[in-house]
Amino acid sequence: MSLAATAPHGFLSPTGVEIAFLLVGLVTLGAALITVTTRQLVHAALWLVVTLGGLAVEYLLLSAEFIAWVQVLIYVGAVVVLLLFGLMLTKAPIGRSPDADSGNRPAALVVAVGSAGALVWVVTDAFRATWIDLDGPAAGTTRVTGESLFRHWVLPFEALSVLLLAALVGAIVLSRKTRADQASPVVVETPGEKEGAR
Repeated sequence: MSLAATAPHGFLSPTGVEIAFLLVGLVTLGAALITVTTRQLVHAALWLVVTLGGLAVEYLLLSAEFIAWVQVLIYVGAVVVLLLFGLMLTKAPIGRSPDADSGNRPAALVVAVGSAGALVWVVTDAFRATWIDLDGPAAGTTRVTGESLFRHWVLPFEALSVLLLAALVGAIVLSRKTRADQASPVVVETPGEKEGAR
């Protein structure tokens, strides 16, 4: 066996999985940017589907099948549907919405860049000395992930479900108020009708 066949690939010779991971990541990043910059609310929700689907593909490429299907079932199948129901119940405009742009884009950009930098720094600092043992037992199986989720992260998981339920209830309340306002029109009397009544 030659040395070229046994030598590990380097940075300049990526594998097909790494190339696919990079391409899907670029598509996901582009869809995320369109999600936060578009002025059409329905289009933003649909581009969010593309973004979350791209993340699920990234999880599949990382051999985390359970996390990928949870991403599809919960986020793509539940959260986005909840957002679309909220848009329909509140009768959000279908076309371009000038109200969707508040004019604070520079401040939002500063906050977004600062948040992204802080998140990257925290993750890098937390996992700087952490190495994955590829020859050891699988760490991303359904059993290990379920035990970690329902033992250490059950409170944030339930808090998120309550938050989504509150958002749906709020959308229903807002839609019922607008229907009640439309059902009771205001009667305006003209001066001639007032004199006739006298």
